[in-house]
Amino acid sequence: MRLSLFSFIIMSSLSCTSDYSEDIGETWTTEKAWEWHNNNPWLVGTNFNPSTSINQLEFWQEETFDLETIDKELGWSADLGMNMHRVYLHNLLWDQDSVGFINRIDQYLDLSEKHGIKTMLVLLDDVWHPVPELGNQPTPTPHVHNSGWVQAPGAEILGDSTRHNELENYIIGVISHFKEDKRVICWDLYNEPDNVTRIPGRAEYEVKNKHTFSLALLKKVFGWAREVNPSQPMTVGIWRGEIAHWGTPDSLPALDRYMLQHSDVISFHAYDGDMDMVIQKITELKKYNRPLLCTEYIARGTGNTFNTVMPILKADKIAAVNWGFVDGKTNTKYPWSSWVRKFTEEPEMWHHDILRKDGTPYSEEEVEFIREMIESE
Repeated sequence: MRLSLFSFIIMSSLSCTSDYSEDIGETWTTEKAWEWHNNNPWLVGTNFNPSTSINQLEFWQEETFDLETIDKELGWSADLGMNMHRVYLHNLLWDQDSVGFINRIDQYLDLSEKHGIKTMLVLLDDVWHPVPELGNQPTPTPHVHNSGWVQAPGAEILGDSTRHNELENYIIGVISHFKEDKRVICWDLYNEPDNVTRIPGRAEYEVKNKHTFSLALLKKVFGWAREVNPSQPMTVGIWRGEIAHWGTPDSLPALDRYMLQHSDVISFHAYDGDMDMVIQKITELKKYNRPLLCTEYIARGTGNTFNTVMPILKADKIAAVNWGFVDGKTNTKYPWSSWVRKFTEEPEMWHHDILRKDGTPYSEEEVEFIREMIESE
């Protein structure tokens, strides 16, 4: 396996100057997408990051790859009945040690499979810190939500279109290795493209006119992925904008339109506190006649809870993947407002996350509700 991977790296590096326009290969037919959907159960899970990792880099780097914690927390997830997790990767990990990185993903997938959990892999991300760096990751800022999460590829590469092709080997290499792997259920190519951080101390590093660069990169990423033609569907989730326009592509910004029109299955984020808005999102997205996956939800303080959202998603067999599982270094039990509002102790109402570090629930009633929702499927 290692020899073939090295051979692939060498061959793919010789063709890293390719570019892609609107014509990037074939999106799955609706029939193929629905066949995939019908062959799977109702997909329920979380955005999984072990409690001992502050971000994607600490999750996967050899020195901090914590198999013991991963195995334990996957077991807790399986105990709740979850069957699918969304998991973030990072291009710098490929650059650092592509073979070791692939081997660690394999180890993770073995553990996940042992617990009966499929995996959606996320390749790129435009959210939080624009300057990712390998090596020792920062310690969490106390009481601050996601203080160490990093963008992928980050501003340096994203904001220079002549460097976008540096990501080709990563995208093609990872997808190629797992393109027929039954443990991988879906590819999320790019999380929240054009999400611009406005946090002081970080905003000055953000890419100017980010939407232009994110769209240019997204087109290339779809092109490279279509070149591999994996057996699993690909998606990029819509996360912003005027909901009434979600179902009418001509009314959407070019980036959002591209995401929806080139995804095999449609994914979206729903942190809305008003359930009428969640229902409207689903109504609009149904117009594409493709399976739907909600890949981020839960913001308890707004009224977005398991009790309010899960029944809506379950009614249409829409994948339900909340943000956060075990309270840990990401501090996502604290709300987004913790970046500007000072907290000195745990919030009475958690923002994200389900379990404490010892595996006990934040809310016994909530955990029982999750179990009942899944078991009654």
